[in-house]
Amino acid sequence: MIKPDAVGAGNTGAITKMIEEAGFKIVAMKKTYMSKERAGQFYAVHKERPFYEDLTNYMSSGPIVPMILEKDNAVEDFRKLIGATNPKEAAEGTIRKLFAESIEANAIHGSDSDENATIEGNFFFAEIEKF
Repeated sequence: MIKPDAVGAGNTGAITKMIEEAGFKIVAMKKTYMSKERAGQFYAVHKERPFYEDLTNYMSSGPIVPMILEKDNAVEDFRKLIGATNPKEAAEGTIRKLFAESIEANAIHGSDSDENATIEGNFFFAEIEKF
């Protein structure tokens, strides 16, 4: 998911180009908004964390671009492509190194497991047809 900071800065095209050039197939993609309530549902796992309120405020602050991607070893390869959560620690050439504003506004979200990728994909895309 491309986050509000990167969408607002006009980086959606450059980021999706990097994703495709890294060998990912974009199966589904849309530009949408998350309400504060919907952001709270998406990040429910962090509800007890001190950053939860700021996170849900941020994620509902502007448009986002969720995607479903396909590739062998997709989760691990995507985590490498996006880089460390803190853009100051992200490797050169990663999405976060190139486009993130801060640790909070870090341009992109990537699922951390195949199971979560399915859950998160279903959160944004009720029905996906294979093409």
